[in-house]
Amino acid sequence: MKRGDLIRRLEEMGCVLIRHGRKHDWFQNPRTKISQPVPRHNEIKNALAKHIIKMLQDDAPDI
Repeated sequence: MKRGDLIRRLEEMGCVLIRHGRKHDWFQNPRTKISQPVPRHNEIKNALAKHIIKMLQDDAPDI
């Protein structure tokens, strides 16, 4: 998966960039407060992209 596609998907889910690291950017889901690093590679392996999305998705229903 392209890095830009992953970041676009995370932002659509409501995640925000919290900081830039040396080799990774950190994104956080503001509702769950869970953070995950996103590597700065042009291509991110699909298994890793799915893991990042799974960790940052918000399963709680909107109230």
